[in-house]
Amino acid sequence: MADSNYDVIVLGSGPGGYVAAIRCAQLGLKTAIVERELLGGICLNWGCIPTKALLRSAEIMHYAQHAKDYGLKIAGEIEADLEAVVKRSRGVAKQLNQGVTHLMKKNKIAVHMGEGTMTGPTSMTVKGEKGEEKLSAKHVIVATGARARDLPFAKADGKRIWTYRTAMTPPEMPKKLLVIGSGAIGIEFASFYNDMGADVTVVEMLDRIVPVEDADVSAFLQKSLTKQGMTIMTGAGVEELKATDKGVSAKIKAKDGKTQDQEFTHCIVAIGIQPNTENIGLDKLVEMDRGFIQIDDYGRTRSKGLWAIGDCTPGPWLAHKASHEGVTAAEAIAQELGKKHLHPHPLNRDAIPGCTYCHPQIASVGMTEAKAKEAGYEVKVGTFPFIGNGKAIALGEAEGFTKTVFDAKTGELLGAHMVGAEVTEMIQGYVISKTLETTEAELMQTVFPHPTISESMHESVLAAYGKVIHV
Repeated sequence: MADSNYDVIVLGSGPGGYVAAIRCAQLGLKTAIVERELLGGICLNWGCIPTKALLRSAEIMHYAQHAKDYGLKIAGEIEADLEAVVKRSRGVAKQLNQGVTHLMKKNKIAVHMGEGTMTGPTSMTVKGEKGEEKLSAKHVIVATGARARDLPFAKADGKRIWTYRTAMTPPEMPKKLLVIGSGAIGIEFASFYNDMGADVTVVEMLDRIVPVEDADVSAFLQKSLTKQGMTIMTGAGVEELKATDKGVSAKIKAKDGKTQDQEFTHCIVAIGIQPNTENIGLDKLVEMDRGFIQIDDYGRTRSKGLWAIGDCTPGPWLAHKASHEGVTAAEAIAQELGKKHLHPHPLNRDAIPGCTYCHPQIASVGMTEAKAKEAGYEVKVGTFPFIGNGKAIALGEAEGFTKTVFDAKTGELLGAHMVGAEVTEMIQGYVISKTLETTEAELMQTVFPHPTISESMHESVLAAYGKVIHV
């Protein structure tokens, strides 16, 4: 049994944990990280990155199938090699996992592989490849993340009923797929398997898909996905789900109250997440709400020296939010340990972008139009369709729009919402605008390069104030 003392121990090595550890090390703190499975956590190994590799393959297949739209001929039938697609995705994840391993060595961060259990606010035991270790530190950051939530009446079996994890390494290609839940994870997998040739049905309990997005985006995406061949059922619920050797039997209650019995070959459950906070000694150390650790704006819990970041804390549950929290917590800890020149800034949850990589993509930041009105704002709203954008037309990607929401009294940018090609790359322009507290005046005076799809961002702002040019 080994004893080790550190300035900071980070429990969990996802995009929150490993970034926090690197920032602590950069600030001269003796740092360790504890990981029970793979460095990089879920996002890098089983989430954000490998799913984007899968979706890229589906995108290429989509373009190949529509080659004639671009004046091209491809001889023979376009077929998906699912095994090769998955192999490529896993290779991408492996490469990035090795990258995190390198970063740990480069920054002289001690790595303890094993299951960590808190024995106090700043101490833990780790059971793993080195047997049982006792670790202690001046500060501990909990970054244990979250996992997929199961249906209470039909737990995932990895054969017929899948969570995202099986959906990334499928044992076979679904012929008829049921996706329960239309958040980012559900819609991304629905889009992937639809492009790969599956017959996809999406069931959403609320009255519209991607319900956290602006209502206009939800409506546009549903129309687009339906046009692509998906069946979308909103205001509906799965009341019963049974797996058999041959498929999945589902009892679905539709919006009209009528119950339908349907058969599928496979089902993906994407109804949200639950935090990994049980059975690791946190119960008496932190305050929790539905399992999520309650923190202040810097990541502090109620126990001195114990911090928490990422998906085990309140949302939004996004990798980039976790990384930002990791840096904030690291700098706040360093400040407490004597580095008074540091001035960490609390997280601004109003300026965290959300991206969904379906086809077409969606991206947003800030308030929806409805939320802004609920908050009491008088709003000015501008929308610009991609059909009015030269680059989008040239790319054959004229499907989509950009929408901006402003405070009519001050010109403050309250929110921005986009659907269409490459919007996940463009949304950062609006995120920076919100961070800088930009008004419509600065955005109008900004010169956008031509020809780019980003010009739709400028036109959307102009539209909000009756100055739009190209419609």
